[in-house]
Amino acid sequence: MHQSDQDIRNRLLIARLPAMPQILIKLIAHLQADDAGMPELAALIAKDAGMTSKILGVANSSAYHRLGRSVSLEQSLVSLGTDMIKTLVISESVFQTFNSFPHSGSTDLRAFWKSSLSAAVMARAIAKAMAYPQAEEAYLAGLLHNVGRLALLATAPKEYAYNFTARDDAALCAVEQRTLQITHAEAGAWLIERWRLDSFLADSVLYHHEPLARLEASHPLIRIVRLAHLLCCHADDAESIAQARQLCGVEEEVLDAIASSAVRQVEQSAQHLGIDLAGADDIATPPAYAPPPVDPVQQRLSEDVRNMVLVSEVGQTFARQQGETSLFEAITRSARILFDFETTVILLENATGHALVGVAAGEQQQRLAGFSVPLANSGPLAASALECRLTFLKRDMPGLGIVEEQLFRILGTDSLVCLPLVSGQRSLGVLIGGVAAWQIPASQKREGFLRAYGNQAASALEAAVSARGHARRQLDHVAEEYREASRRVVHEVNNPLSIIKNYLGVLDNKLAKQEPVVGEMAILNEEIDRVGHLIHGLADLQPVVANGVSNCARVVDDVLRLFRATDFLPAKIEVLTHMHDAPCDVAADADTLKQILLNLLKNAIEALPDGGRIEVRNRGHVNRDRRLYLELCVSDNGTGLAPEVLANLFSPVRSHKDGAHHGLGLSIVHELVTRLHGVIGCRSSKSGTSFEILLPLAQNGVIAFPGTGAVAVPALGNTALFS
Repeated sequence: MHQSDQDIRNRLLIARLPAMPQILIKLIAHLQADDAGMPELAALIAKDAGMTSKILGVANSSAYHRLGRSVSLEQSLVSLGTDMIKTLVISESVFQTFNSFPHSGSTDLRAFWKSSLSAAVMARAIAKAMAYPQAEEAYLAGLLHNVGRLALLATAPKEYAYNFTARDDAALCAVEQRTLQITHAEAGAWLIERWRLDSFLADSVLYHHEPLARLEASHPLIRIVRLAHLLCCHADDAESIAQARQLCGVEEEVLDAIASSAVRQVEQSAQHLGIDLAGADDIATPPAYAPPPVDPVQQRLSEDVRNMVLVSEVGQTFARQQGETSLFEAITRSARILFDFETTVILLENATGHALVGVAAGEQQQRLAGFSVPLANSGPLAASALECRLTFLKRDMPGLGIVEEQLFRILGTDSLVCLPLVSGQRSLGVLIGGVAAWQIPASQKREGFLRAYGNQAASALEAAVSARGHARRQLDHVAEEYREASRRVVHEVNNPLSIIKNYLGVLDNKLAKQEPVVGEMAILNEEIDRVGHLIHGLADLQPVVANGVSNCARVVDDVLRLFRATDFLPAKIEVLTHMHDAPCDVAADADTLKQILLNLLKNAIEALPDGGRIEVRNRGHVNRDRRLYLELCVSDNGTGLAPEVLANLFSPVRSHKDGAHHGLGLSIVHELVTRLHGVIGCRSSKSGTSFEILLPLAQNGVIAFPGTGAVAVPALGNTALFS
């Protein structure tokens, strides 16, 4: 049997045992009041419809009612009398509570009820004989004295089903202690304390199997219940009964009368309550049975296998969580279930590694939001994290600091289990579970399981933190790409905007002279469309390169016409074109090709501040790696490029030219050529600079290869110089 299964107190806490009805709790207060009388009882009973029905049913029965009409509640109370009303209210409340216990509906309770009612009737009679002032309290104590047996049956049905009907003696208590680590007397007292009933009621239940020699100076209620128990369960033990009678100061004759009259009163009470006791005496009460002890080696092996399976399942649960918040919730929730923690919190190392800080997860997230434990603190909590050591703390331990005392208050417990979350050799923090002091030994025996759980939780947390870092890096990368794309778009938009600005000047002059402006308007529309096209590309973080086929000679003419018609081309610079008469269609859309040429021509113009010559030449077809290209060359006779510029020619660099986005032109040209599946190279010397571009050749609207059909051309990504 697993340790947590053995520790029945854990299971009592979560067994959902029924609560005692409020009417009974209030009745106890009335019974202890000197001035409690019929008005108070009537007011109390009237609030409970079920209890009112029970009172009316008994009052209208043949035992009390001999008239031909029904009586009201007030008349019923008068006819029954205060004592009978108290008996009925107490008995019915307890009966309803007992019937709410798990497994009570599937278990034969006739013998149990007969024993409980007998003890109750005898306890009340003994109390009256002793002049004990709260006779009904004694009745209730007798009725509840074996409630622990029902609690154990509800909590551990497999282990306790046989012993529920066993003989109620010291041997039964010994078997319960050995198999469940708690007796039915202890379980009953624990339950009554949770019901917040009078403490002497709990004591009378707790000690009803206590050796008589220890009860000489005990409270009268304890001695009353002990004697009542002997009379109803051990009537053949004359010696013990005589000793208990003397402790209560009751004469033997009086006790004999009590025992003989109890039989009739029990039958009457059972009849009023609707309990069938027929055949109760025929139910066998065998000696208590304890199963043979489990082989400790086999038990430990079973525990280890079970723990391994649980840890594996927990790890899979952690892996399925989406986000750190869900993971924290899963860790705290699983810890409460697996280790019976009342509450659970997580403290993790902060970014500097100097303190443990509260994690905003679980039921204590608001109070933990500002909670911090310096790791330089010499307290046991900090030591648990630093030394990766499982630690058990109790409220009364010496050496506790303020942070530990705060945690005791936050969690509302008297003991803490501090489980370091260790991944590899590093402690990420501490998981803290609040438990009762009596749970500590059981937790200590599960140290291996706790450590395995802590390691699994730490691994999941580390993976989540790593994922968070990866996500942050991805966001930074996207942000950088967006910034780069923005700079590229701004740079490229400047070209058509400059053209538009210059053509607006040309347009203004022509309109003043009333000359036709159809050509200029067409160019303005084209350039405005190109601006929109470039800006639209920003949404994809990359320039949009459309598919298509363009005539290279026509695009060169269009670009040069733009330059010549505006101030872009100084008069002291000569531009020559050498385009072959042979077909020069390339697999590139006109806008992209125009963008490439605009950048190259602008660079060439800027390289000739004192004037010079620019040539745009079609060098014909080139077969490169079995692919057919058109070679286009843009050259100038300037002073050439410096070696350091040539070394980083197609990379975005900080230019010496004015403006925030200069230095991007050639990197954009290289990117656009590559996107067209082309190749660009550069030759530069003191006699000038030449940019040579290979553009995939198109025939009949598709890219052509010698001796093959039309196929797609993959990106070359090669910027090597070619001839």
